[in-house]
Amino acid sequence: MNSDPEKAAIEIETALSSRGKLKILRLLMKKHNHAFTRYEIKKKTPLSSRDIKSDLQILVKVGWINQLNVQHIQKYSINLNNNVTNEFFNFFKKIRYV
Repeated sequence: MNSDPEKAAIEIETALSSRGKLKILRLLMKKHNHAFTRYEIKKKTPLSSRDIKSDLQILVKVGWINQLNVQHIQKYSINLNNNVTNEFFNFFKKIRYV
């Protein structure tokens, strides 16, 4: 997490700025030991391919999800090593969102 409160706020607001990002985060948190392709995310969420691609780019940029290259295929998983993501994961579990 960023030690500057204003930068931390921007990170959180950016990561949570859309329903689509929340749906992706929820999916990745529910299966936190699995890495998903964009196709798998598309099958499990009502989001468009364009929105998924855009949302994933933002979530990778803020460090909330990991982008992995597995045999030339991009996969995505939740980054529980990120303190903010881990706190949201615990909060979402507590309120039964995941």
